[in-house]
Amino acid sequence: MTTKPQDAAAGTRPRKIGPELCGAERTRHLISRASAMEAAGWRSIGRAITFRPRVPMGASAHSYDKPFRTVLIIFLALSAIEVPIVDLITHPWPVVRFPLLTLGIWGVLTMTGMLLSYYTRPHAVGPTGIRVRNGGEIDIDLPWALIASVERKRRSLPDAPSLSLSGLGATQALNHVAQDGTDIDINLEAPTLIRLPQGDVTVSAVRISVDDIDAFLTAVRTHIP
Repeated sequence: MTTKPQDAAAGTRPRKIGPELCGAERTRHLISRASAMEAAGWRSIGRAITFRPRVPMGASAHSYDKPFRTVLIIFLALSAIEVPIVDLITHPWPVVRFPLLTLGIWGVLTMTGMLLSYYTRPHAVGPTGIRVRNGGEIDIDLPWALIASVERKRRSLPDAPSLSLSGLGATQALNHVAQDGTDIDINLEAPTLIRLPQGDVTVSAVRISVDDIDAFLTAVRTHIP
């Protein structure tokens, strides 16, 4: 069967993971993911308080949130400032005041958990392999036996979701995007099934973003030539 040119072009564009859901099924999926992220945020707050980032023993941590860290901090600060302002404005009306205060404090804690999930769950390179993270939601274990090569390669993926797929069939790749692209290609020995909250995917490469590319590659070279 011959691949049409437009089909081949579509395969190179990043696309969302998982089937298109609608109605009650979509609502259940969104609630499930939101609950999981909320729980991960609370765990991240706990790990940050006890100074226990989720990095395997003997592994090095590699952050990836620098492109959007400042934006998250600004939103968090604005949300925190908003709480006493709302309290001041609604003070004469307790029926309005307490629900809004509760909602505001919950919002601040949720954003704090989101921000800390990137701090406590960085990418990791260690004796057993590479762990690819995306906040508290994604944790992909890639053992060294599964990895064919790791190379620096900047790929521009404007407007792509933070997690997306590129390619078709056996050449399909999973993209972990930050600042409109990826920095590192992790090529796998064979197409491999990876379980994600959005749905299971089979890929032959995982492309990730890291803040310090040289440090990441140096850590990799201590385990594979």
